[in-house]
Amino acid sequence: MFEIVAFYLFAFLTVGMFLITVFTNNSLYALSSLAAGMIFISAFFFLLGAEFLGAVQIVVYTGAVMALYAFGMMFFDALSTVKENIKNPRLVFLLTGISALIVVLIFTAPIVVSNFEAYYAINPELGNSQQVGVVLFTKYLVPFEVAAVMLLVAMIGGIILAGKKMDISYTELSEEQIDALENKEKENK
Repeated sequence: MFEIVAFYLFAFLTVGMFLITVFTNNSLYALSSLAAGMIFISAFFFLLGAEFLGAVQIVVYTGAVMALYAFGMMFFDALSTVKENIKNPRLVFLLTGISALIVVLIFTAPIVVSNFEAYYAINPELGNSQQVGVVLFTKYLVPFEVAAVMLLVAMIGGIILAGKKMDISYTELSEEQIDALENKEKENK
């Protein structure tokens, strides 16, 4: 009973967060709800007993969204709203939804039709996370460390390249000054 209640709770929260991601105009709200949705997806892995995949979901995907969050804060003006020029938004939404539903049905049809058997761990004393850790830190230790160093170098390089010099800091301005700057930008366009 607990699993069913938890599944529906996390399903509702995940869909809600992704709907906020799609329908909000503020980039910071969209990235925050995207990160929350990724964390809620990891809850499904924990419910299924795949602790390692749940932790990887949190670390890798939510970490990637947080990196997007950081770059979004550096590159974009978070106070401005995005205005789209779509001639028929309902038709675009309907066609996108139908195509997404068709893709989901195509990929889930073989799963529904066939029966799968779950295979248990080779070594019953160790769980899923312990087995992955033993293999990762024995056989694949050097490639794992090389990948970590490469990701660190890429992150530092991205931060250096993204650093831009701004004449004005939005955090130090009052609301009236921000409105005056936005009106001035609109007049220049």
